[in-house]
Amino acid sequence: QVQLVESGGGLVQAGGSLRLSCAASGRFRSINAMGWYRQAPENQRELVATITADGNTSYANSVKGRFTISRDNAKNTVYLQMNSLKPEDTAVYYCNARARVFLTVADYWGQGTQVTVSS
Repeated sequence: QVQLVESGGGLVQAGGSLRLSCAASGRFRSINAMGWYRQAPENQRELVATITADGNTSYANSVKGRFTISRDNAKNTVYLQMNSLKPEDTAVYYCNARARVFLTVADYWGQGTQVTVSS
């Protein structure tokens, strides 16, 4: 139905930058909100940032001013620009999309991409 493929994770030193991408494909009528979540070892998955179809954004307090979420609706792709990275940003980052498939709206998830920030 909806496949999300993430890319852009990796290893970076503290203070560095990474850009994550997530492309959606499949048989859906529309995609509403898209977002990024992360999960560190032994922690629960937490919201990082979301963006609606018309571009309204929201961020976790811990990333405000450092991360920027954006999307290209023509490409069904969402991005997360991460600057001034800190070791505590280390986690697996998951892409999320709320999509309409036929008459049903549901959340879909990517497979996750590892982000590691060394001190």
